[in-house]
Amino acid sequence: MMTWNRCRLMRALAGSVVVLMITTSIASADQTELARGASEVATTFLEELGEAMTREMTERGPVEAIIVCTKLAPDIAGRLSRERGWRVTRVGTRVRNPLLGMPDAWEQRVLAEFTERAAKGKTIAGMTHHEIVTEPDGQYFRFMKPIMVQSKCLLCHGSKDQIPESIHLMLKQQYPFDRAIGYKTGELRGAVSIKQPIEDARGGPLGGQDQ
Repeated sequence: MMTWNRCRLMRALAGSVVVLMITTSIASADQTELARGASEVATTFLEELGEAMTREMTERGPVEAIIVCTKLAPDIAGRLSRERGWRVTRVGTRVRNPLLGMPDAWEQRVLAEFTERAAKGKTIAGMTHHEIVTEPDGQYFRFMKPIMVQSKCLLCHGSKDQIPESIHLMLKQQYPFDRAIGYKTGELRGAVSIKQPIEDARGGPLGGQDQ
């Protein structure tokens, strides 16, 4: 019995050493390059979408711009995801389309942290957050960059009296469960969220890092 228990203990210790070695390997890597790459992708996403929205707003009006945003945002995110092998998406503090913009538990926590930091005077535009996250199917490098409400966003995300009737009717038809209204300029609208498998990211220190 003593020998059997000793064997079990040795196996458990050996497993702990393996876990420690993996964790140390992850912790010894530098996340700076990973965060820089994720930030570049998030910036590309926002710039492409913003340029398309501005162009459509100028040439065809706000209703057409919203339609373009609805179709183009998932297309841009999908293209960047395929190019990088990551999951690139946009999530909201209050979602317009629950099928596309609903944040998971980790994203909800980071959005709450962004809101708390903004309340303490931190500029939303300069924030980012990244960390290594352990999930049931493995470890991931995760990154988020906030999306701040701009004045032009109020045409479809502002208060009811700021949204033109034509846009209001279109939103009601397209998004019967829309909650993405009532925002003010400068508020946190959501974030670009990036999720990268850790085997591709080549590791990084445990714990989150904010900027």
